[in-house]
Formats: sequence, C-alpha cells, structure tokens
Amino acid sequence: MASRFTPGEDTDDKDSIWVLDQELDQPMDEEAKRLKNTFQEKDQSIFLILQLAFQSLGIVYGDLGTSPLYVFYNTFPDGVEDTEDLIGALSLIIYSLTLIPLIKYVFIVCKANDNGQGGTFALYSLLCRHAKILTIPNHDHTDEKLTTYSRSTYREQSFAAKTKRWLEGHHFKKNMLIVLVLVGSCMVIGDGILTPAISVLSAVGGINVGRAKISNDVAVLVAIAILIVLFSMQRYGSDKVGWLFAPVVFVWFILIGGIGIFNIWKYDNSVLRAFSPVYIYWYFKRGGKAGWTSLGGIMLSITGTEALFADLSHFPVSSIQIAFTVVVFPCLLLAYSGQAAYLMKNPDYVVGAFYHSIPDNIYWPVFVVATAAAVVASQATISATFSLVKQALALGCFPRVKVVHTSKKFRNQIYIPDINWILMVLCIAVTAGFKNQSQIGNASGTAVIIVMLVTTFLMTLIMILVWRCHWTLVLLFTCLSLIVEGTYFSSVVQKVYQGGWVPLVIAAAFFIIMYVWHYGTAKRYEIEMHSKVSMAWILGLGPSLGLVRVPGIGLVYTELASGVPHIFSHFITNLPAIHSVVVFVCLKCLPVCTVPEEERFLVKRIGPRNFRMFRCVARYGYKDLHKRDDDFEKKLFDSLFLFVRLESLLDAGSSESDVSSLLDQQTEATIDFQPEKPNSNRSSVELTDLPTADSIQLANSPLQQNHTIISPSQENIQTETDELEFLVSCKNVGVVHILGNTVMRARRDSSFYKKVAIDYIYAFLRKICRENSVMFNVPHESLLNVGQTFYI
Repeated sequence: MASRFTPGEDTDDKDSIWVLDQELDQPMDEEAKRLKNTFQEKDQSIFLILQLAFQSLGIVYGDLGTSPLYVFYNTFPDGVEDTEDLIGALSLIIYSLTLIPLIKYVFIVCKANDNGQGGTFALYSLLCRHAKILTIPNHDHTDEKLTTYSRSTYREQSFAAKTKRWLEGHHFKKNMLIVLVLVGSCMVIGDGILTPAISVLSAVGGINVGRAKISNDVAVLVAIAILIVLFSMQRYGSDKVGWLFAPVVFVWFILIGGIGIFNIWKYDNSVLRAFSPVYIYWYFKRGGKAGWTSLGGIMLSITGTEALFADLSHFPVSSIQIAFTVVVFPCLLLAYSGQAAYLMKNPDYVVGAFYHSIPDNIYWPVFVVATAAAVVASQATISATFSLVKQALALGCFPRVKVVHTSKKFRNQIYIPDINWILMVLCIAVTAGFKNQSQIGNASGTAVIIVMLVTTFLMTLIMILVWRCHWTLVLLFTCLSLIVEGTYFSSVVQKVYQGGWVPLVIAAAFFIIMYVWHYGTAKRYEIEMHSKVSMAWILGLGPSLGLVRVPGIGLVYTELASGVPHIFSHFITNLPAIHSVVVFVCLKCLPVCTVPEEERFLVKRIGPRNFRMFRCVARYGYKDLHKRDDDFEKKLFDSLFLFVRLESLLDAGSSESDVSSLLDQQTEATIDFQPEKPNSNRSSVELTDLPTADSIQLANSPLQQNHTIISPSQENIQTETDELEFLVSCKNVGVVHILGNTVMRARRDSSFYKKVAIDYIYAFLRKICRENSVMFNVPHESLLNVGQTFYI
C-alpha cells in the first residue's frame, strides 16, 4: 500500500507534529466502514430488527399509546354540545398523528440521528461538526480525521455556506443556539415528570367508572404507590424493563384497536368521515374561539412523540419505524375513532370516555391492562430524560453525575440514579398537588409543544448544513411544521394559569442549572487558555532554579489539548519538585457519538527529550464519556510506549516500511507517512492508531528481538531502549495523579447576577457533583489535588 508522511500544523508549543493516518486515495477497509456507520443495522438480521421493534413498544410508545385515556376528556371538559364537533376533533387527531409523529418524526427527524443517537443534543452535535458553533472552542484539526467524525464541504456561494458563515459570525448566535437546545432539553425533562403523573392517575381513575367506587384521594395514593414502584424498577435497565413492558403494551394496542373496531361497528360508522380534512375547517368555523381553545386537549394525542426521538439511542431507526407504522399508528386511529363513535350515541359520558366505551364482559381485564400500560407509558419519557442528561454531561451542559450502563449487549441503555430519584420526587409532588388530570394535561401540552418547536428550528439548520437540501424543501418543511405547531402553541399558552406553569417552572430550574454549569465550564476553559504557560518557560526549567526531579511518573490532568496548564507552574512554584516523567493528560469530549478505542489517544512530546514531558489527549464521544474506565491508565501507558518507539524510528530516518512493520506488529494498522527529517531535540508524533494490548515488555519488544526488520542505527536502538527502560522503571516506582482544582470567583465589580451564578450556584454544583478521579478509577492514595483561585 502506498504511503506518505505529511507534517501537521504547529501547535502552541511550537513542536513539530507528524500525523499518522490512512492514505486518502485507498479504499476504506471493512473495520473503518463499521466504525463510520456504527449506527446502521447492516449487521442485524431481520429477526433481530423485528425483535427490537417489539421491544421498542415497551420503551418508546407507551406515552403515545395511553393518550386515548384522557384526550377526549381534556378536549371537551364541559361536555359535548354538538356531536359534529366530535367528527371535527377526530379529524384533527387523525391529521395531527399523521403529520407530526408519522411524517415529521418517524420518517424525517429520526433520519437526523447522530450515529443512532437522538434528541436535541444529538442535533446540536451534528451542527457543531458542520459549523464552528461550540462555545467551548477545544476543536483541533486532528479531530476531523476520526473515523466517526464526518462533515460536509460547501461551495463558497452556496446557501449552506452562507448559513454557516452567518452562524459563525457572532458569539451571540452561538449562545442563542445553545440556549435553544437547553430549553428543548429541559422541556423534555419536564415532560418526563408530567407524563407518569397523568398516565397513572388517568388509569387508576378508571376504577370509578366500573362497579367499584373509591374516593379521589385514594386513587391519588394508589397512583403514587405505582409511581414509586415504577421508578424503583429503573435500576434494572431498559433492556430488562423493555422485555417486561413490551408484551403489556403490545396487548394494550391490540385491545384498544379491537375495541375501536367494535365501537365503530356497534355505534356509528359515520365517524370515518373524519378522514376528510374538510371537517377540520367546519370544526373551527362552528366552534370559533372554543374550538381553538380545545386544541390544548387534542394536542395530548401526540404527547410522547418528542420522547420517541430522544429514545432513539436505545433502538435502530428501522425498528422504530416498523413498530409505529405496523402497530402503533393503525391501533391509535382505530381507538380514537371507536371512542368518537361511542360518544356520538352517548355524548354525556365524555368524562372517562375510554372506560365507558369498553364492553362490559371485558371491562376488568382491560382495566388491568390499561393500568399496566399507563405505568409503561412513563418509561418512554424517563428513558428519554436519561439519554438527554448523558448527552448534556458530555457537552459540558450538566454537572457530573453517575451514569450506569445497564446492558452489556446494548451500550446505549443507561440508568442515572440521581436523576431517577429527582424525577420520582417531582412526579409524586405533581400527582399529589394537582389531583386532577385536566390540569396536568394542560401542563404536559405546554412542555411537548415547546420541544417540538425547538426540534423544528434545529431540523431547519440540519437540512441546510448537513443534508444540504434545496431551499424549497427546507421552506416547505419549516412552514408546515410551524403552522401546525404554532397553532397548537397559541392554544396551550392560554392555559398557562390552568396548570401550564408547572413545566415552565420545572424547566426553568433545570435550565438555570444547565446554563450556569455550561457558562462556568466555558469560563474555566477560557481561563486555562489565557493563563497557560509558554514553551520558553518550560525550556527555562532546570537545576539552576532549584527544581528537583523525583522518581516516578506524574499524570497532570488538564482541560487543555495544547500548551502547558497554569496549574503546573503554580504547583512547581510552590513546591519546586516534579516527577522524572510528567504526562499532561487532557480529557476531551468531541461532538461525535463515539470515538473508537484505537483512535482515542493522541500522544506527543513537550520540550527536549531529556525533559521527558509528554502530552496525552484522550478523546471521547458523548456515548463513551462518564463511564468509569478501569483500564484508562494501562491504555495511556501503552500509547506512551508506542510513541517512544515510533519517535526513535523517525529520528533515525527509518524507511516507511520499517515504521509500517512496527505498527503492523503492534496495532495491525496501516499508516500514511512521507519521510521528513525531524528535529531530534524537539519532536512529537500524534497517534491515531494505538494498541489496546498489555503494556509493552522490553523483553518481548520487536525492536530487541529482530533488529533486521527495524534496522535503525545502534545508537538509536540504545537510546530508545534506555528511554523505555527508564519509563518502565519510573512506572514501577509509582504513578501520582495530579488533578487541577480551579476555583472561580466573581470580581467585586461584577454584576449581581454574575456573582450569584458563579459564587453560589456554580460553586454549589461543583461541590456536589462527581470528581474526575471517580471516572478514571484513581486510587485515593495516589491522588493529589492542586487548587488555585481565579477571579473573573
């Protein structure tokens, strides 16, 4: 395979860099293709896709499926005055389900996933790769060489290029975009609190429609008990919960579809006229303002749609599409049509319409299934909340919390204990506080429609920058979405005082937490960038300054991917002693779904060889991060040892076949390089293919076993051997993990809001969140925290 070595760009440290990468004109191998398309189901059989489609019923569609329990009651809370209004309302429900869940989300928005990840943060990460809109500018040109990092190029005068320049043109636009993403995410979290409350309370309230009669307070207590059991089950994971819930939801859909067919046949098959959109026009003309106000109830028929996209990471897109088109959509149409047919003959039973329309001989079995399905309905929004919080963690928009991966087979299925219990407490508070599904319905509608509007704005940018659609298609999608969703929004906003304020308050609380954390993270990174130490300062270090090198290896953790952090100078100024080997470790999260293990680490040397200072950048995607990596230290040293070997070969001027031979033996990878004589004193290599095997043992080193393959000079072999032996001996002495603890305080002349945000909210969040040492599995006996205070 033809190969070449191309010098990279200089960094802030003015070190020469060589990027080892694949030949661009060579065909991509199968492994690279697999990494490039990890979200695709090409390796999955039809049977597995159908299996996952069945399982998705229990995780994704519970909320949509239980909406028939309360839609007509919330649409006509004062009763049905004209039966023709039922036809108009049914027509609105039919076309709302068709336009928003089916066409917009299942067949358009789901295609905008980021390697299988859904939700507002997944859309944002896609945009960040196609435009420089990250508010934390830690982007580097080497990141674009990742297998999972894909972006488009534009013609200079194209519509996409102009939009890209418009977004990148001002910092205010970048901030507004992240604010928009945070608003949408907070509303999903708010819906994750309201959906369990309204679903379970509506189902339990159905017992009063049957023979048994219980007070509303007892129904609320039963609903609270069910909610406690539901949230307690989350620790078992959505995989196990999905298999438990999927049969329940499947039976539920079959039942509501069958009951709908029975009611259409028994009561009034004329309700099928509602499939004509003309009845929507007559509904608004006849109802006027009352018809427009009722949209808040009709919109509840599409609640759960936003969770469908956020839960996308748990299942393939094809499974989601199959489940919706084959089971969910037709059964929902039949269920709503059957209820409308029943109400055409019994308009006085609009309260509890679903339970009244059940045939007497199967009432109690359906009631049991309905209650179980209502419990399942909560799972969709709970799982969606977990997914969104994890993505927010990776993008620096949420304090570090514990993330538990509940399935070895499906890595996307997670459980976040802290968020789970917060949701449970708030959900119980909403249920006990309102005791009325009508007001909870108003609150849920407000949250859902705001999320949909945010998704529409983000999808518009996705269609322009990522898909590069023609402007007419973009305009058509945006206008249709805004017309439908804007109409619903204008209706639900009128019910803010009737319960719609609840999601706004909840979302506002989460927004403050997320935005302040993101603001503080960005400020901390900005401080690190402006206060980093120059290369001249590093070169000036030496015994003349009283600096002592003690045995061992020091791992200095920093957020900088280039340059030496100020915390290092602060440390050696106050304690003029550093380890024989110093490695600056940067944990870097990229706007990608995942970073393959073999591409995770970038290693380079800082300063002359005898300084023995290195930098290792560990790159993660938002699916990889916040899971404790027990092998992190071992992988880091594997990468460091391989770096020293490759650097020795490059210093010796070895041929490309020699270097390829070594990499083939160590990483079974092929590299691109073009020989260029490096500077022997100051050189570095960035590795994109790194080993994951056990640490290199000198006795088994290919350099020592077979000198004829590598064929560098004897002097360089000895130099490399000596350095490797020195590194191994330092590692055996001990490894100390040095974590920087930058404390930020607002200046005295800062505004009141900035002081509250930095000195109180951000400081409190940093105090209660998890430490980085937990993720890296750092033992306490080898952990050293170094702190300093900055005023902003």
